[in-house]
Order: sequence, then C-alpha cells, then structure tokens
Amino acid sequence: MGEQLRLARPFLVLLGVTALGRWLYGVFDYPYAKGHHIFSIVTLTVFSCLYYGVFLRRWRSARLIQAISLGFTLGFAGQLVILVLTALSYALGMHTYFNNPIALNSTVPMDFAEAMLNRVGGLVGNSIFAGIASALGWALGGLLPEK
Repeated sequence: MGEQLRLARPFLVLLGVTALGRWLYGVFDYPYAKGHHIFSIVTLTVFSCLYYGVFLRRWRSARLIQAISLGFTLGFAGQLVILVLTALSYALGMHTYFNNPIALNSTVPMDFAEAMLNRVGGLVGNSIFAGIASALGWALGGLLPEK
C-alpha cells in the first residue's frame, strides 16, 4: 500500500486541486450547469487510471493485478474525497457542488442520509470502475515502445 500511495502522489495533488476548485465553485455560487465539468473528480480519476495503467505496464513492468489495485486505490481516494466533502457540505449547511441534487443523481434536494447512501454506492461502484479503467490502461501499455 505504501508503494501505491507513493506512486499516487501526483494524482493526490491533482485531486486536492480539483476538489478545492469544485468546492469553491459551489461556495461562490457558480452555476452547477456551467462549472461541474471543469473540476470533475470522476473525470480526473478515470484519465489518471488509464495513464497510470499504461505507464505501470511499460515502465515499471507491473502485472495486471498491480495496475488494477492502484486504479482501485485512486478511485477509492477520489470517491472518499467526494463522500467527505458531501458530508461536510451538509454539516456546515452549505450549498456546494457536492450536495447539489444533480451531483447526487436526483431532481430534488436530498437529505443527509439519502445523500450519504448515494455516496457510499459511488465509493464502491466507482472504485471498481477505476480498477477496470486501470486494467484497460494496462492493456494499452503494450502499445508503448520499451525504450
């Protein structure tokens, strides 16, 4: 796990920047429809998993399971940030991109319990999806030249 977190440092920095940007957009009431895609944690995670998978295979000679494991870790980290910032949004009574009904796949505002249940589902499902994205990246890694 320590090696995975060491490799994930660039992603974790980008995750922090993206989460902060997303938080600030919501706090300063920038319309969700105009800004949600600019600081997207899910998009950052998917592309990171793809690239990490590619580079792990070619330049670190990692096995498929190692790429999947790292992808799962990246996905879990991203979803954990989403879950924590959603809870914080509710706890502070703030309207942010994290508790916006659209972000919670709803047409109406959700209460805290519903939102947390939704986010736990994302924590599980999107972490698995991130592992799959890393596996796809690992498969694409064979296309890179060895040197």
